[in-house]
Amino acid sequence: MKRCLSILVYHRVLARPDPLQPALPDTRLFERHMTLLKRCFHVLPLSCAIARLRQGTLPPRAACITFDDGYADNATCALPILQRLGLSATFFIASDYLDGGRMWNDDVIAGVRQARQPVLRLAVPGCEVLQVHTLHQKQQAIEKLQQALKYLPAQQRQALARSLAPDRQEELMMRSEDVRTLLAAGMEIGAHTASHPILARQSDANAYADMHRGKAALEGITQAPLHLFAYPNGKPGVDFDQRHADMARQLGFLGAVTTAPGAAHTASDPLQLPRYTPWEQDRPRFLLRLLASRGH
Repeated sequence: MKRCLSILVYHRVLARPDPLQPALPDTRLFERHMTLLKRCFHVLPLSCAIARLRQGTLPPRAACITFDDGYADNATCALPILQRLGLSATFFIASDYLDGGRMWNDDVIAGVRQARQPVLRLAVPGCEVLQVHTLHQKQQAIEKLQQALKYLPAQQRQALARSLAPDRQEELMMRSEDVRTLLAAGMEIGAHTASHPILARQSDANAYADMHRGKAALEGITQAPLHLFAYPNGKPGVDFDQRHADMARQLGFLGAVTTAPGAAHTASDPLQLPRYTPWEQDRPRFLLRLLASRGH
């Protein structure tokens, strides 16, 4: 096995499966993933792995675990499993959504979940009429709405998503004390901007300001410097580009992760590291896909 680094990215770990979000792992599946990862890979904290990647001293089958956005279940569901297995992970948090905030994509899911009629009629371009009678139709509606809204201007996107779910009942994101709990448990905290914008759709000044604001907010909570960053959405050339990697360097980040698939090698830019999303529901496919991702 060549000396490369596999970085896994999760967003949520659910207490129980959600039929509307079948790709999200629940605690049972996540524990299976982590048990297999510990058995077959050398799991490192991301900051350590980046340093060893640069030095050319990675162990065989090196891997890291990361989470994006800052969902509360990262602390309530994922953390106990990580602690029980003695694994470290890095949590990239969009600071504006702490302490009662809500991300637009969760309003989309809630709006479809709350639908009482078999058809949704919406003022969303390309999604004016959506069938939501069956579970499959609801899953398709969520995917179509999220794709339609993702690249709209932030205020328009937020307003349209908010109109889908006027009745917000569940608090989904972390509170500041959850961030401190993760840090006290030996986990790493990374920045993920403040408002989770598509950086490439922002002016340079606004992109830099949002990145800086997110970093400063988390450093205020943790009382510790942050050196790790994750680009929102994270597709190189689509969601961010070299300008934003340069901004990350100016802000003092030593490592930054994308959502480009594959594994990192010695020649990889530490401020544009690829990551792998583990969708597989069974252990053999999870392991095979993870091994395959190292050949990119």
